[in-house]
Amino acid sequence: MKLSTKQNLKTLGITIFILVVLNVLGTLFFHRFDLTKDQRYTLSPTSLGIVKQIKNPLSIKIYMAGDLPADFRRLQQETKQLLEEFQAYNSNIVFEFVDPLENEEESDELTKSLFQKGLTPINITVDDKGKQSQAMVFPWAVAVYNNKEVNIPLLKNIMGASTTQKVIGSIQHLEYSIADAINKITKDKQKKVAIIKGNGELNEVHVAKMLMQIRESYFIGPFTLDSVAKDPNGTLNALKKYDLAIISKPTEKFSDEEKEVLDQFIMNGGKTLWLIDQVAADMDSLYNDMGATLAYPRDLNLNDMFFKYGFRINPDLIKDEQGTPIKLATGEQGSATQYQDFVWKFAPQVFPTSQHPIVKNLGGIKFDFANPIDTLKNGIKKTVLLQSSQYSKTIGSPVEVNLNMVTEKTTPQDYLNKGNKPLAVLLEGSFHSAFENRVLPFKDNSFTAQGKPNKMIVVADGDIARNQLDKNMMPVELGYDQRTGNLYDNKDFVMNCINYLLDDTGLINIRSKDVELPLLDKEKVYENYTFTQFITIGVPILILLVFGLVFTFVRKRKYSK
Repeated sequence: MKLSTKQNLKTLGITIFILVVLNVLGTLFFHRFDLTKDQRYTLSPTSLGIVKQIKNPLSIKIYMAGDLPADFRRLQQETKQLLEEFQAYNSNIVFEFVDPLENEEESDELTKSLFQKGLTPINITVDDKGKQSQAMVFPWAVAVYNNKEVNIPLLKNIMGASTTQKVIGSIQHLEYSIADAINKITKDKQKKVAIIKGNGELNEVHVAKMLMQIRESYFIGPFTLDSVAKDPNGTLNALKKYDLAIISKPTEKFSDEEKEVLDQFIMNGGKTLWLIDQVAADMDSLYNDMGATLAYPRDLNLNDMFFKYGFRINPDLIKDEQGTPIKLATGEQGSATQYQDFVWKFAPQVFPTSQHPIVKNLGGIKFDFANPIDTLKNGIKKTVLLQSSQYSKTIGSPVEVNLNMVTEKTTPQDYLNKGNKPLAVLLEGSFHSAFENRVLPFKDNSFTAQGKPNKMIVVADGDIARNQLDKNMMPVELGYDQRTGNLYDNKDFVMNCINYLLDDTGLINIRSKDVELPLLDKEKVYENYTFTQFITIGVPILILLVFGLVFTFVRKRKYSK
């Protein structure tokens, strides 16, 4: 046998041996390589932990298939690749893409059923080289596990943003949206949320949408403090069984006994979400013949507690040039009623600037008659989550507020060094009791002067979690303003606050993930469309043609001799 043949056989044998070894190692060890710069397909440890708890088949239907606009094809592809990553770590996950408009005979019935589930489509305008057309897309998925079902929103609402910007924001939230939905449907409820009642808080119908969202992940129940007068210790022991207390826009004073119950709940590790109005003012009170109302300070008897915890809510109103729109009737009497959009400066639209996971990548959040928060030095870590714009200032109360204020003319000088007032603050640390070194309103043998490490969030606006009611007195989506048709990010903000306070798995931290998406400049593409076509189609053909001619010439020259 020739030496060259032996060498070739030896090389072939070594190659086969290496391939066999690699295949054996591949069956023993599992690893996936993510070569993207931003590691967008690398699941976080939290997501991996959620995936591992899936013991039975989990089915996901994604209603984005068929002839989609370019931006949504990008969202579809990113969704598919991320689901494949989930599936790689747990084969119980199966998914399929469905086109709800594919079959004309069945599409009406299917779209109707999707509507009933709350999966509303969006109509978008597709601009293709100046030609515009309309397209309807269902940017939703539905996950089913053990006869339980949960909707997964794939397109994030960003008010005022283009479709491309919305898709970019949605891709950044994809892992969080999918992991959160899987966690809801596979994990048994464990944490308990108490909705505090008894001091004039918002009615259930006005917080119905928030309650529905909370109920998806946590046990929830109303908790009245009326029983404090008869049995304060029993009330405290009952409240300690909850993990979070939500105090949503109380309008009546808290007694010292009620304050001690809340205080000791906090000292024993209970989380709190304070949604507080320190000034009595409501939009409904403005819609009268005078178009005016008196805004006055509200005494809730909570200031000493808040001061001890490290913050103070001032009885002032925030007036912000970055307000939300309001529609008001204009025109002369006797003529047809016309409506015009104005900016209502007492309803700031706040865009988060903090990079904290609670607010990162959120859109505009609507406030109504918000108050400024002062933070105090007491060893507690404070993080400002939301603040007014630089063109804002405080208005002391009592003060008359009227609708004619929409016509006021202002200049940047009016707001010089007055803006950026904190409206929502996260506090973390070991709080000291408001009743430390004081006579207790009621005897508590388990009284704790300094609590264990804890956290609370205070928002200086009770209406941030309030949903409006439609003409049938049914609640509409939290954050949706019926008067203007705008949808704000109030729901996501409130739920992020609750999830952060109760989340032990780090799920909320997935929101901090940044994804860098290289995008085409459509204007440049349209300007250079012919040249781009030549580069992408003509140049490869030209190269093949030149190669063919050269190859033919060389072949003729070689064999003609």
